Amino acid sequence: MTATTPASRAAQILSRPITLNGLTVTNRIVMAPMTRMFSPGGIPGEDVRSYYARRAAAGVGLIVTEGTYVGHESAGQSDRVPRFHGKEQLAGWARVAEDVHAAGGAIVPQLWHIGMVRKQGDPPFPDAPAIGPSGLVTEGTKPTGKAMTRQDLDDVAAAFAEAAAAAEHVGFDGVEIHGAHGFLIDQFLWAGTNRRTDVYGGDAVARTRFAAEIVVAIREAVSPDFPVFFRYSQWKRQDYGARLAETPEELKAILTPLAAAGVDVFHASTRRYWLPEFEGSDLNLAGWTKELTGKPVITVGSVGLDGDFIKAFHGEGAPVGSLDNLLDRLERDEFDLVAVGRALLQDPQWAAKVLADRHDGLKPYDAAALKTLT
Repeated sequence: MTATTPASRAAQILSRPITLNGLTVTNRIVMAPMTRMFSPGGIPGEDVRSYYARRAAAGVGLIVTEGTYVGHESAGQSDRVPRFHGKEQLAGWARVAEDVHAAGGAIVPQLWHIGMVRKQGDPPFPDAPAIGPSGLVTEGTKPTGKAMTRQDLDDVAAAFAEAAAAAEHVGFDGVEIHGAHGFLIDQFLWAGTNRRTDVYGGDAVARTRFAAEIVVAIREAVSPDFPVFFRYSQWKRQDYGARLAETPEELKAILTPLAAAGVDVFHASTRRYWLPEFEGSDLNLAGWTKELTGKPVITVGSVGLDGDFIKAFHGEGAPVGSLDNLLDRLERDEFDLVAVGRALLQDPQWAAKVLADRHDGLKPYDAAALKTLT
């Protein structure tokens, strides 16, 4: 008998199909959402179509798009970030979905409201205030924005629901709610930025109420078998050390209402997927999410790379890393799918190479070359 090589083992484990509500994905490889700002006027063009279709054609089973603004006045201010509202914008996205399907992949848009967080150099909102649960950008600061009113909450939930309905209408395979990294929904989940004293603030369950209402609004706007993904994180882009939960019990209090509201798949964002989340267990955040909810879970965090997350996040490179630890965890069903970010950005053929046992041909991440990568 021929011995199984690490690469052939990768192909065997990652090639298994999986069904997520009404969607069957051909393998366990997911393209992680990565902001690109290549859509002038918020309209995804031919280059965006090619960008996603190339990776689907190379074997990525499921693509989660870059964050797309929902149709709310304070959702985001960059004119180059794609929007998921508007006639031209949705027509562009319909063509993206068509091309990805033609290449053999599945695709979901990530629906995004930035809340109080702005990227460096972005202009202020021209006609609308920055909004959040308490008007705070991060823990321990003074309010610099507007604390959301009941009408604001309803309007934002409606914007997410309208975007989700539009995604189903133009041919996408599901939607992902961006509830991570210190943006609007995460600002409600995190006690550091949620200082409300009404039903949307206080303990972990109360802080989850707004996110759960968005999930319910989306579920009511789409078909029952249309999958809803929810991405969340402990860390924030304004505070890498922040944590939503210090114990599994605290995490369960946050995740249970979301699962009950109708989340089909959780996407647990970490900086390094191999790190244990809580003392006394080797489970990472995705593993704990599956343990606590029973839902399918995507893991993510420096997959395929060997380097410091913070340096790479701020523009430095990283060499190719081993997949052995990842495969061990997938094989024992710690989580169900794996999202690949920078490695797949650097090398559009990453999935094809891994699935075809060509691990030695993978390219290291080179941040200096990103401006020329498509």
